[in-house]
Amino acid sequence: MANCKNCSAPIPADTIVCSYCGTRNDTDLTGIHEFTEVVPDHERICPRCEVAMKTIDLKIGGTFLIERCDTCMGMFFDSGELEALIKATVKNVSHVNHNKLKELYALQRHDEYGITYIKCPVCETIMNRVNFGQRSGVIIDRCPDHGLWLDGGELRHLLEWVKAGGKMYNDKREEMKRKMEAREDIKVRRATTVHSGGGFDTYGATLRHSDPDLFTIVGRVIKWLVG
Repeated sequence: MANCKNCSAPIPADTIVCSYCGTRNDTDLTGIHEFTEVVPDHERICPRCEVAMKTIDLKIGGTFLIERCDTCMGMFFDSGELEALIKATVKNVSHVNHNKLKELYALQRHDEYGITYIKCPVCETIMNRVNFGQRSGVIIDRCPDHGLWLDGGELRHLLEWVKAGGKMYNDKREEMKRKMEAREDIKVRRATTVHSGGGFDTYGATLRHSDPDLFTIVGRVIKWLVG
């Protein structure tokens, strides 16, 4: 848990504002990555504060640029950059800490903005609100074409979720869901084949509708003998 730079009080994972002295702390990147400011090619405006954001280089695998607002500490990531930052920051997660995840899920975020819809800093279209990883508890604002926005404190909350095995647990659930859907799809296709006149032999192979069954063959034999 991070500490306030002003009074040293502990700051929960869901906020960057100290509940004791009210200081807004720059804790999302402090201790995660060293970074430098660079001159941007194009100015991007903070969707919360409507001021120009700074472009910073996290130097992950070379040049790694993101935009951050010095006023609200919100950050804008181009498509794929947040996933790359998580992969570079959180490593060797070998188990799921269910107790920690329960704590994070039960944590009520100090959302100072309420439910609002903000514009993409690139194209200025209204972004979609999405729960990152479905169960992380971090509601990100995503532009389908350009990237996503994290409010101050959300990056640290998200990294705590990943460290506790939340992403691992979610990936396993999604894999299981895909397998179950694949099995259900096979069942539906088999049922459709049987209903349309085909079938399956004891080895699962499809029988052609034109193949004569045992009763048809016996009937032909009896008719031949009687005739």
